[in-house]
Amino acid sequence: MQNLEKITRLVCQVAREAGSYIRKERASFSVDKVERKHAHDYVSYVDKGSEQLIVKELRELLPDAGFITEEGSAGHTDEQYVWVVDPLDGTTNFIHGFAPYAVSIALCKGREIVVGVVYEIASDECFYAWKGGGAYCEMRNEKGEMRNVPLRVGKSAINDALLCLQLPYNSDAYKPVIKRLIDHFYGNVGSIRMMGSAAIALCYVAAGRLDAYAERYIGQWDYMAGALIVMEAGGRVTNYAGEDYFMEGDSVVATNTIVHQDLLEAVRQAEESHHSS
Repeated sequence: MQNLEKITRLVCQVAREAGSYIRKERASFSVDKVERKHAHDYVSYVDKGSEQLIVKELRELLPDAGFITEEGSAGHTDEQYVWVVDPLDGTTNFIHGFAPYAVSIALCKGREIVVGVVYEIASDECFYAWKGGGAYCEMRNEKGEMRNVPLRVGKSAINDALLCLQLPYNSDAYKPVIKRLIDHFYGNVGSIRMMGSAAIALCYVAAGRLDAYAERYIGQWDYMAGALIVMEAGGRVTNYAGEDYFMEGDSVVATNTIVHQDLLEAVRQAEESHHSS
C-alpha cells in the first residue's frame, strides 16, 4: 500500500478533474437531459460521465481495489480496499445551478475509512483527510493562489449552534421525524440550514461552518468521505442510534462533539414519537 498522504493528494487531483468536467457541462446543461431514478431523485448523463472518469482514474491508482459507486458503473467482491464514490453529490442542486454540489471519494480498508476527499465545484474548495493525518481544505487566497488550511470543528454549544437538518428523498418515511426535529430546534439554536449535499454538510462541520448535521435514508457514497474529514478535524460521527460504527447504515449524525448528545436525544425523541403515534 502506498503512503496514505500521497494517495490522498492523487485522489484530490482525480476529484478536481471530475469537477472540471462537471463545471464545463453545467455551462450548457439542459433539464431535458435529466432522468428520474425515484420520486424527486434525479440523475443525468453528467453523474454517469463523472463516475466513469473517476473509476478509470482510480483503477489506475489502485488496480486491486473494489468499488461502491452511486451509479453502479463498478463493483466489489472481497477486495481489501474499496473505493466509495459519489460522482455528483447534490444532483438536484446541480440541475438548478444552485450550489453546493460536489465530487465525493473515499477509500475504505475493511471497517475503516482511510482516505476522504470532497471537491466542492462552485467554490473550488477541495476538502481532504487521511487516517491519522488530520483534515484540510485546499482553497484559493485573495491573490488566487492555492493554500492548504487545516480544518477544526467549531466550539458552539447547542444554544448558539448552526445545524444542518437535511431533507432526504424518502419524504413519506422521514417527514414526521424531520418535522419534529425542526420543531424541537427552531428558535432554540443559532439557526437551521439545509444544504442539499450530504458530503458538503459534513465538510462544513469539519471546517466549523456548521456545528452539526443529521440525515437519514442516505447512501454510503453520500457520507463516507465527509465522515472521515469530520473525525480527522476533531468531530464525532455516529448513526442515529449513537453507534460509532455507521459505515453500513443509512443515517448519520456528525457534530463538533459538544452538541452530539443534544442531537442524538432529539433524534431519539422524534423517532419514538413518530413510531408511537
